[in-house]
Amino acid sequence: MKLADVIAVLESAYPPKTAEQWDAVGLVCGDPAEEVTRVLVCVDPTSSTVEEAVEVGAQLVLAHHPLLLRGVNGVPADDPKGALVHKLIRNRAALYCAHTNADSALPGVSDALAEAIGLTVTGPLAPAVPEDTGLGRIGELAEAEPLRVFVQRVADALPATVPGVRAAGDPERQVKRVAVCGGAGDSFLGAVRNAGVDAYVTADLRHHPVSEHVESGGPALVDVAHWASEWPWCEQAAEILRDAFGGRVEVLVSTRRTDPWTVGATSSAAGGHA
Repeated sequence: MKLADVIAVLESAYPPKTAEQWDAVGLVCGDPAEEVTRVLVCVDPTSSTVEEAVEVGAQLVLAHHPLLLRGVNGVPADDPKGALVHKLIRNRAALYCAHTNADSALPGVSDALAEAIGLTVTGPLAPAVPEDTGLGRIGELAEAEPLRVFVQRVADALPATVPGVRAAGDPERQVKRVAVCGGAGDSFLGAVRNAGVDAYVTADLRHHPVSEHVESGGPALVDVAHWASEWPWCEQAAEILRDAFGGRVEVLVSTRRTDPWTVGATSSAAGGHA
């Protein structure tokens, strides 16, 4: 298959026109006329995942996060991002990024997160046009369970990270209706309050917004690592390509953990006040 054929499938599943205006999606480097027999899907285009692509002989790296989100004047080989572009080109590998267009697609990033947790999706958190697409998802568990049990469910469903999974709210609060948003989702806290959910699972939550949300009586919040929240999408995207090409293109999911946090500790000293 040609790279152009793979791109056509990706852009049908994740239309570039649905990406946010500030985003940078699409083909970063590579020749659409080149043959593709193996694809590596990852969350982050980093030195680790590019090296993995070279090791497995992939002609295409499909990444969720953009490599060149902000404008650049060049990609010299002595620049960290330029070095990745040069390494890809030298090894005849292309890079394609599907970011906010994959977030809003149906199915998209948040559908994969919801499925991993065990939710039945009922609709988007922030609808777009058509209305069954949009950012975030709302879903339901088969049975209600305490927040403390639900947090463990989330932790078990996602790859382990140093930050782990944490939650804000009454540990015994019953959770059945849940909102999710893969990636940084604190901009949707207002929508979450109005959605009639029991809990919200997302990443990169900050102290003050969380504190104010909890104090105002909002749903419980479950905070996971950004990379972990989007990792289930890799298998979703891989399946889309496998279904389209069968055995003509081998599609692998990256085994590299690209969450940037590598060390964690819990204080052994008593401190603070109840």
